Amino acid sequence: MRKILQANEQDASGSEDAVVPRCEDVMFYGPLDKCPVCGGQLECKGLEYKCTGTHSEWACCSFSTNNPSRRGGPIKVPDDVKNDFVRKWLKQQEGNKYPKRNLDDEGIFSGMMIALSGRMSRSHGYFKEQIMKHGGKVNNSVIGVTCVVASPAERHQGGSGGFAEALERGTPVVSENWIIDSVQKKEKQPLAAYDIASDVVPEGRGLPLGNLDPTEEAIETLAAELKLAGKRAVHKDSKLEKDGGHIYEKDGIIYNCAFSMCDLGGDINQLCIMQLIMVPENHLHLYYKKGPIGHDQMAEERVEDFGSRFNDAIKEFVRLFEEVTGNEFEPWEREKKFKKKCMKMYPLDMDDGVDVRHGGVALRQLGAAAAHCKLDPSVTFIMKQLCSQEIYRYALTEMGHDVPDLPIGMLTDLHLKRGEKTLLEWKQDVESAPESGPAADAFWMEISNKWFTLFPTTRPYTMKGYEHIADNVASGLETVRDINVASRLIGDVFGSTLDDPLSQCYKKLGCSINRVVEDSEDYKMILKYLEKTYEPVKVGDVVYSATVERIYAVESSALPSYDEIKKLPNKVLLWCGTRSSNLLRHLRDGFVPAVCHIPVPGYMFGKAIVCSDAAAEAARYGFTAVDRPEGYLVLAVASLGKEIQEITGTPGSEDVKRMEEKKMGVKGVGRKTTDPSEHFTWRDGVTVPCGKLVPSTNKDGPLEYNEYAVYDPKQVSIAFLVGVKYEEQNMEVVPDE
Repeated sequence: MRKILQANEQDASGSEDAVVPRCEDVMFYGPLDKCPVCGGQLECKGLEYKCTGTHSEWACCSFSTNNPSRRGGPIKVPDDVKNDFVRKWLKQQEGNKYPKRNLDDEGIFSGMMIALSGRMSRSHGYFKEQIMKHGGKVNNSVIGVTCVVASPAERHQGGSGGFAEALERGTPVVSENWIIDSVQKKEKQPLAAYDIASDVVPEGRGLPLGNLDPTEEAIETLAAELKLAGKRAVHKDSKLEKDGGHIYEKDGIIYNCAFSMCDLGGDINQLCIMQLIMVPENHLHLYYKKGPIGHDQMAEERVEDFGSRFNDAIKEFVRLFEEVTGNEFEPWEREKKFKKKCMKMYPLDMDDGVDVRHGGVALRQLGAAAAHCKLDPSVTFIMKQLCSQEIYRYALTEMGHDVPDLPIGMLTDLHLKRGEKTLLEWKQDVESAPESGPAADAFWMEISNKWFTLFPTTRPYTMKGYEHIADNVASGLETVRDINVASRLIGDVFGSTLDDPLSQCYKKLGCSINRVVEDSEDYKMILKYLEKTYEPVKVGDVVYSATVERIYAVESSALPSYDEIKKLPNKVLLWCGTRSSNLLRHLRDGFVPAVCHIPVPGYMFGKAIVCSDAAAEAARYGFTAVDRPEGYLVLAVASLGKEIQEITGTPGSEDVKRMEEKKMGVKGVGRKTTDPSEHFTWRDGVTVPCGKLVPSTNKDGPLEYNEYAVYDPKQVSIAFLVGVKYEEQNMEVVPDE
């Protein structure tokens, strides 16, 4: 069979189980043409033919079809194939046209006998119809079946008779989601991924995190212990940390590596952890874990005791590194030389520190940390928020980068720079990318694979268009970058001997934060500015208002001082939206310009600091979630320079480049503007564009509110932090009965 496949330019590799159906396909329906996208080999998988080739080192080909092109003419048989039956059968087919293969007549569950057990989310009739429609058979008895399908609730309700009998016989028991997912994906899914009968798989854990409902996933990851906090951290699942284990280091090399690989075309989203861990009495262990992200039950995991055989342990570590990545170990560790190989993993370059999700103040520690803090109580309050694990966990959960096994909050600057470089390359490539068709699909899949390999997620998907790049790549990179800054500022509160970690973090900021009293003129001015320029945030059908809880005046050594700013022309007090997880970075370093130009709101002005005269615009970024109603808006004094350019549309790349080079002030005119008749001057000539929001003349513009772009960070200084609370409007309170 292999010789026949080779003679007809088909794939002859793999096991006999793989070769036989390929050869049958060729013999009955004719040799397949190559993939029209990448030139790879097509193969029948489930209800369609899929390409087994690759676009690049980052991506498998995603081409699939129900009706592949085939070559005409007789099947070639090598002379050394002496099988009389094959030659006689081919002789009979001479002159006949190949029949067309109708995959719809063949089933996902072909050859399978399946039993249904217990009460399910839908009727047994529905699932029986789905099984039989796709080629399977349903049996009322557990005897002789391939698997038993049941609801995950069965194991906690005692289980039906069929469920119990399946356990006794060792028959796989899987969730009903196995049928649903197999039908949706047009391919039989692995039974082990949907197992609900094993004692080591609690309810809901038979599925990867990415297959859970988003709310359930968030609950899992927010409460989960971070298993790997940094380059010198021992992975929690090794169980060696409690024995005094520490990461082995020799000749400047720290033997701790993490890897990931996302390939959406191959339905692959995996991680790998390798560590050499030294425990007391010089016992060296190798910890190895590899498997789907968010699905520990499917991971290969082992701890191997090498005792005092240090060289053997190092050799095995190096061998595994090369097996997993296709690269040599020392050039990576010493010089960061690495070339991504096809279907191989890429290293997540961990830094020597502690991820804030582990090192920050845990919820149960907040009270004690605040009680020991020597700062003013009002400053203690904000430092308690900014040093807690919670805001960083929520931010990474919302961005989808909350993998418990990987320290996304403790990456090297080199890794973050690689992410930025990748983004800038894509920005150029997107402009010339095909708009539709298989080539466009391949382009966007490769982009998505590369991003979700560099910054792993439990929910990878194929991005398409500038909006996805802005929302997921650019914004995600900036959030991860700022959380990494927070990790370094906060350090490891758990392992710290400091009595007052909040005060220590405050000192590192190099920033003075003072509460603004409520009866002061500044407080009244800010309150008026917010009330005039705010419009409620709408989430679904619910509308949220914002009320001011507290206001802080800020003076940072990293920012231009107010005395410097007041000497500059065209000074305006403007709103800036930010996540709470980004605030420590802003307070220490000031505002950082956007990472690049993307022709969508938020990035359309290029490498600029963007503010607004509408609190409503800033609130969109400051709004966290309905269950976390507190956030911060920033007020900054910005000098727009001597020359201000007004823009009513989306500027092109050349326009943005010119604005960046000239470092000019830019005003993007929104569809709504503040009433200029109500603007007033604060102190030292600073304009406060405080006015009722009214329709502007730019009714068809891309921006809802006015935005101001400043290209020189030295022209922007944070003046105030405004703590707000979002509250549901018109909420009906139901009294207790």
